[in-house]
Amino acid sequence: MTPEWPAGLRGYVEDYLAEDETLSAARARGLELGCVPIGSAGGAALRFLATALRAKAVVEVGTGAGLSGLYLLRGMATEGVLTSIDVEPEHQAAAKQAFAAEGVAPGRTRLIMGRALDVLPRLTDSGYDLIFVDAAKTEYPSYYEEGVRLLRPGGVIAFDNVLWHGRVADPADKDQDTVALREVTRLVKEDDRLVPVLLPVGDGLLVAAKN
Repeated sequence: MTPEWPAGLRGYVEDYLAEDETLSAARARGLELGCVPIGSAGGAALRFLATALRAKAVVEVGTGAGLSGLYLLRGMATEGVLTSIDVEPEHQAAAKQAFAAEGVAPGRTRLIMGRALDVLPRLTDSGYDLIFVDAAKTEYPSYYEEGVRLLRPGGVIAFDNVLWHGRVADPADKDQDTVALREVTRLVKEDDRLVPVLLPVGDGLLVAAKN
């Protein structure tokens, strides 16, 4: 059995790569807006994935205040374009502020305001290297269906918060968010098109590569 993490070890992992001023400012804006941003270790994982994939086309479901977008952009190819979807105009305004502070060229981001399940069907099949999901938890299974369609062979889809503060491990917890997170984890695991791994960083990052 895997032992419990010793006290302080999770903090050690989260703090392994310190966030600079631009990232810290985006995190603070996200907390102010009530859109809890990805943890620093999860953000580092996103940057790693974007770098390893040499990603040029990335979709983000849930713009937040732009923190995860910054991590993705830092890993993407210099000519890469991030398409980010969110229903809240104030979130995308905060993200624009973060991208401007980073010096990101306007042509490298495409911010789409709207419900992701209305936007994703309009995107190109097999046209994306990486998809990151951090939005309405009850819609994660539907994001999975759309996301796999959008990925090129060898592309990767990643879902944040899949451990849901440990609640997914309790079968008695029937909260709608918890049930949906268990469901997407099962769907990804059972999909023969995907090679998954569940990473215990932050609140859990489910990552799967498309065969």
